Amino acid sequence: MPNARRTHTFSESVIREMTRVANQYGAVNLSQGFPDFPMPDTMKDAACAAIRGDINQYAVTWGSKPLRDAIVGKYARRYGMTVDPEREITVACGATEATAAVFLALFDPGDEVIIFEPFYENYGPDAILCEAKPVFVSLVAPDWHFDPDLLRAAITPKTRAIVLNSPHNPSGHVFSRAEMQTIADIAIERDLIVVTDDPYEYIVFEGEHIPIATLPGMADRTVTISSLSKTFSITGWRLGYAIASPERSSAIRKVHDFLTVGAPAPLQDAAAIGYGFDDAYYQKLSDDYRERRDYLGAPLREAGFKFAQPAGAYYFFADFSGLSTDDDVTFAKWMAREVGVATVPGSSFFRPDAPEGKKYVRFAFCKQRATLERAVEKLSRLRSLL
Repeated sequence: MPNARRTHTFSESVIREMTRVANQYGAVNLSQGFPDFPMPDTMKDAACAAIRGDINQYAVTWGSKPLRDAIVGKYARRYGMTVDPEREITVACGATEATAAVFLALFDPGDEVIIFEPFYENYGPDAILCEAKPVFVSLVAPDWHFDPDLLRAAITPKTRAIVLNSPHNPSGHVFSRAEMQTIADIAIERDLIVVTDDPYEYIVFEGEHIPIATLPGMADRTVTISSLSKTFSITGWRLGYAIASPERSSAIRKVHDFLTVGAPAPLQDAAAIGYGFDDAYYQKLSDDYRERRDYLGAPLREAGFKFAQPAGAYYFFADFSGLSTDDDVTFAKWMAREVGVATVPGSSFFRPDAPEGKKYVRFAFCKQRATLERAVEKLSRLRSLL
């Protein structure tokens, strides 16, 4: 008996596959976007205390009270947003599960969901899993802005939502206030939902992170998704959340309940500690990543890669066509095997068979200085190996 047809249209994660390739060849792993340095000690201590305190059973399905209250406090302090902790927040097993739950809860078969391309690889499969249709709108290289005319042209009577990721993975583009306002105007005009994916909201070097829900008329038509993974270097804790109107949250919570029941209870209480950190923690987070960006960026350019300087997040989306005529998968695996640096093939951020992605690879700089130094040393030999 064959497997379900929906599974035939997408593959397993290429990003996570490249970590396995890095391990196979002993390469420096600049592919998967997980920090290789410790999380804050106070959060570790809180997690241990929660486990020793026997917080080991199910939390409230939509999230522990301490974490929901901490999320409310974060949005009030940083963005001036008012969020109801009882009716508008769903804590999930990472932004990955939150996004899947949102898609399954809000989109019907045949609905169309607009996704800016390049895009984080989960969005297309999330649409397919709920039998919606992903519709891709190309961002414009080299700075990866969007063309409002292309966005408007992609909207049909079946369009239900726009997915917005800023700071953007993989390009590092931070959508400007003008860009956000244009998206908001179109969403209001065409009665669309905007689903945001904001895991890099604290990692901004130029510009600012603007939750589109704070723009006039957007509070009730936005689903804000974020996670704690990148902010606190806890990608393995799998903690994220969705904020939506009470009506939409009710649907999201039902789907979430039957997907995972709930996120890990002791880790939720510990994570709440993080959102109590003062502004200095978040400023240092951004400053440290800016330093890493600047350290790795120059050697990448010297090696022959071309890219727009990322304004946020922690990736370089690099054009390697001046170095090789190989496709992106072949080049990325050659890099891991021969150069000793693992990257992610660019095509994993584009629709299937799109030719545009085949000249790009993505480098992650969310690594400790020693890791980046090893990568730079290996990259210095790249041209001699071509």
